[in-house]
Amino acid sequence: MKQFIKTQSLFSLLFLLTFFSAAASNPAGSDKSLKEALEGKFYIGTAVNSWLINGGDAKSLEIVKKHFNSIVAENCMKSENIHPEEGKFHFKQPDKIVEFGEANNMFIVGHTLIWHSQAPKWFFIDKDGNDVSRDVLIERMRFHISEVVGRYKGRVHGWDVVNEAINDDGSYRESKFYQIIGEDYVELAFKFAAEADPNTELYYNDYGMANPGRRAGVIKMVEKLQAKGIKIDGIGMQGHLNLESLSVDEVEKSIVAFSKTGLPVLITEFDLTILPWPTNRSQTADIAMRAEYEQRMNPYADGFTKEALTEWSDKCTELFRMFLKHHDKISRVTTWGVTDNHSWKNNWPIPGRTDYPLLFDRNYQPKPVVQTIIEEASKY
Repeated sequence: MKQFIKTQSLFSLLFLLTFFSAAASNPAGSDKSLKEALEGKFYIGTAVNSWLINGGDAKSLEIVKKHFNSIVAENCMKSENIHPEEGKFHFKQPDKIVEFGEANNMFIVGHTLIWHSQAPKWFFIDKDGNDVSRDVLIERMRFHISEVVGRYKGRVHGWDVVNEAINDDGSYRESKFYQIIGEDYVELAFKFAAEADPNTELYYNDYGMANPGRRAGVIKMVEKLQAKGIKIDGIGMQGHLNLESLSVDEVEKSIVAFSKTGLPVLITEFDLTILPWPTNRSQTADIAMRAEYEQRMNPYADGFTKEALTEWSDKCTELFRMFLKHHDKISRVTTWGVTDNHSWKNNWPIPGRTDYPLLFDRNYQPKPVVQTIIEEASKY
């Protein structure tokens, strides 16, 4: 009898050791995905590109399927790619992205219809290389938007209609659209998009949206559109952030201020870099910016240090905790890429740097902050 009890006790001890060992290696909730944890709060999305959708990285695609319930086209829907020559459209790659989103029951976002950057030159010039007239550019805008949005009517659930139209001081960026048409090009773009698909959501999207001047300028523009009865369904705050200049308080102020327009806020293009900023120029996401490579500007070429990861994780946690606090105002948070190894931040604004700005690392593993977000989500 004593031997039986001793055997049972040993069995129980082994069971408990096995249980707690498994619990330590697989903490509660660790099998839960981001999209499951954030259900009822906001969509969690990511940008995907043609290379990924065409099978370039199967492991990243599995992460997308498991953790995200929204996708946005990173590049192939930008006008220089989808409409490189007048009347000639390249729909093959955008079609594949839309089909992938549909197959995985995702909220699909098109990016972007009207943007001064990555626009084909023919938009703005005639056969002699001179600027076209206001009427010609308006018609080219209308045709482009109607063809692209119309093709995906009822399939793409939201569009970044106009991208980066406002400067840091709140004035309009003097792009070719602004120079030739005037500030009402924004209004016209939203009108054309609504005509092409009355049921899709239409967004304004910009970087530096925690900047008080740009914040005020965007609100003024949005309220003007609303006063005219123009359909606009959300304000996109690009989340290209850097620890050197990030103020979570200012980001929060913008979320609250934008929500007072009555529109939901979207955190778009999220990536958080810890790398040093190369110039005295204020933080920006202007893709035209370039700086020369210097070794001191690439401090983590051989890997993220434990201290750097801790600093990054703490700030990322602070941001997502704030997003969750305001989940009633936010309808989507989208990361600009899936894993660190494919982030555009590795080459911008300094080509050849090694950056670590996303939620999943180069080994396709979730960073500790992913589990933290999952746990934090249960509190809201």
